[in-house]
Amino acid sequence: MWTLIVLGVIVAVAAIVTVHDLWQTKHAILKNFPIIGHFRYWLEAIGPELRQYIVTSNNEERPFSRDQRTWVYASSKRENNYFGFGTDDDLESSPNHLIIKHAAFPIHDPHPGEKEFDQEFRIPCAKVMGAYRGRRFAFRPKSVVNVSGMSFGSLSGPAVEALNIGSKLAGCLHNTGEGGISPYHQRGGDLIMQVGTGYFGCRDSHGNFDLGMFKEVVAANPVRAVEIKLSQGAKPGVGGFLPSAKITAEISRIRGIPQGRDCASPSNHTAFRNVDEMLDFIEKLADASGVPIGIKSAVGELHFWTDLAESMARTHRGVDFITIDGGEGGTGAAPLVFADHVALPFKIGFGRVYREFVKFDLHHHVVFNGSGKLGFPETGLFAMALGCDIISVAREAMLAIGCIQAQRCHTGHCPSGVATQNWWLKRGLDPTLKSFRVANYVATLRKELLRLSRACGVVHPSLVTLDHFDVLDDRLQALAATTLFDHRPEWGLPSADDQETIRRIMSAPLDQRDSLVRLEVMGTKRPTLAESSV
Repeated sequence: MWTLIVLGVIVAVAAIVTVHDLWQTKHAILKNFPIIGHFRYWLEAIGPELRQYIVTSNNEERPFSRDQRTWVYASSKRENNYFGFGTDDDLESSPNHLIIKHAAFPIHDPHPGEKEFDQEFRIPCAKVMGAYRGRRFAFRPKSVVNVSGMSFGSLSGPAVEALNIGSKLAGCLHNTGEGGISPYHQRGGDLIMQVGTGYFGCRDSHGNFDLGMFKEVVAANPVRAVEIKLSQGAKPGVGGFLPSAKITAEISRIRGIPQGRDCASPSNHTAFRNVDEMLDFIEKLADASGVPIGIKSAVGELHFWTDLAESMARTHRGVDFITIDGGEGGTGAAPLVFADHVALPFKIGFGRVYREFVKFDLHHHVVFNGSGKLGFPETGLFAMALGCDIISVAREAMLAIGCIQAQRCHTGHCPSGVATQNWWLKRGLDPTLKSFRVANYVATLRKELLRLSRACGVVHPSLVTLDHFDVLDDRLQALAATTLFDHRPEWGLPSADDQETIRRIMSAPLDQRDSLVRLEVMGTKRPTLAESSV
């Protein structure tokens, strides 16, 4: 008798929990895997103990360590993201460990309740994107932290929608990825439209670039800039790949591709074949749309960048922004050898490219965007010290909306509903709730960048230089970052005028900053080297 009662209670409790899990919208894992999903959270709760004595340390997991994921999860939920009992990094034997050299007299960091406290932690870009070349719709990005390119198709519709709404809430830019602009990108967030080698969303029936369609798409959407994707860090030299299992009728319509067949983008563009033709193409897009035009690329051989800088210096043509992606960047699917061995890591690749533009005195005329595991305070600040004006985050934003680093993106069976088109799995992701987590994460990252900048004695991350960094090796040595990267500290700073402007913006009362950011005064176009030599 008691056995039946106990079994009945167990069944009843299980049924109640199942119903609750299916109806709740807070946790995608529980919605997709009722009851079983609870084990994930129980194991996560005792994870530190298990790893400490049995499995791995907090810093051994890859591509993101447990400490990094915990920080993103806590930040996205506005939970306590502090860590107790000191660092668990072995500083004296950790090669390539970044050390930020704080100032003896830091700038005060306002606390809640103080007049200067900004609960959104807004940090506008120090440069006006598109100003130097006089683009009609040049603008100052309102946030130095933005969401990087992740296509609808690779990600689910609810995931893209969450990222777009979150970008609107955080006041940052949302890169569409190369898959075209979908209805999920149209939730109010400002867009960077990415144009890849497949020209999805702006292609004709033969897969070639269609200027007329491009103009229609830009005019119909809140596109603030266009990014031409040459390559990305996780699969440089290889076109994007979307397996047929993830191509729904909706994706087929948006991309202009057939169902039932893998979608493999070409590795090269057909609209241009060299630097000269690429610059002509860029100017054509700028004239047609009026928005700033940039390129995105991983870094391999350096000849391309030398040719680009030289061509920009002697002609009237040029890019308005450059996104450098590191070889440590992520993707939904890539050949292992390309992910592991092709393209330089961000710090090395960006440093080489930036030096080429310094040689031609062009580094102040281009907005530099960094990408590739830069979604943490110390790596983001270091990128800006190298010369980045803004940074873009992808996988870190995915973590914020529920990604658990299952590394099943390429299978179409992402358990958290982020990187899948499976109707059952993606239904577990509530875009409304997750959008707040994206916004919280972006705001928290900006907060930490501001705190670090103030600790270094400056008011804006763009004013931090490599002089503020040392790099530890495993022989009790601390190497100056300027020496290690052959980089003068002043190279990474904006121009004197831009420095003055951003200091004025950051020092203004909170209720005046937005109007100062929106004040998009076009700079006078300076003569090129060829013009000035005449």
